Amino acid sequence: MCEICEVWTAESLFPCRVCSRVYHDGCLRRMGYLQNDSAVEVTETAHTETGWSCYYCDNLNLLLTEEEMYSLMETLRHCKIIPETCLTLDDFLHYKHLVHKQQFERPMAEAQEEQAALQFSALDPDKKGHIEWQDFLSHESIQLLQKLRPQNALLRLLTTKERERARAAFLALDQDSDGFIGEGECRRARHAWFRKHQKEMPSCNVSISHVGPMSESSPASSGSGKSQEKTPLVVEQEEARPVDWPSFLQENVAYILAARPNSAALHLQPPA
Repeated sequence: MCEICEVWTAESLFPCRVCSRVYHDGCLRRMGYLQNDSAVEVTETAHTETGWSCYYCDNLNLLLTEEEMYSLMETLRHCKIIPETCLTLDDFLHYKHLVHKQQFERPMAEAQEEQAALQFSALDPDKKGHIEWQDFLSHESIQLLQKLRPQNALLRLLTTKERERARAAFLALDQDSDGFIGEGECRRARHAWFRKHQKEMPSCNVSISHVGPMSESSPASSGSGKSQEKTPLVVEQEEARPVDWPSFLQENVAYILAARPNSAALHLQPPA
């Protein structure tokens, strides 16, 4: 049954990849949720493994409470961020420096600034030199949720579809079916699956919506020189820590939520 008109017909419906809602093409157009520039993309992806997020799930701001949204707007106002404007790298880094100093009362470290620069690149996949306002707001919404809510509260935000796909990802990694995977595998899953899908074909054989392999040119791979310098002992220790299903879901919940928007931007860049 269409979420908008509440009528069931035999017409082709657009299912949301995150929730259980479905929509008529005509209803989406009439409500202004399906513009000409996005109509083709929705038509092509709604019935594929990639899928399409409805206007509820696409908007990460709707996950915030009224108090959390007010807190975010106050922070933006204090940092002199003008709503509905695009942000350059300098704008983004200046904002991150101010927020960090406000929260911790000390300057941001060089490594943290590098991570912020990687996040900017992830939010600017087309290399335009700026990030769109909605992508910036989605990123800040996820950051705020991580800051203010405990992990159990974030887990309650996941839908049945998201849990099922995360479960499929875990089971694919659990090759010996003992209920555990290595920490390294968990980290690679964060980089490869719980992030935006790429245009290229997936390199893994796990069927999971709106996720795909990390391309070699992605910020996570190009900026991970330090991670490539890890000694074999560090890598071995990382692989050794067992991660069970509850821990896997808890450690990846923020990345699953951040992958909801239809935008190609990566709203939560995993650490290198």
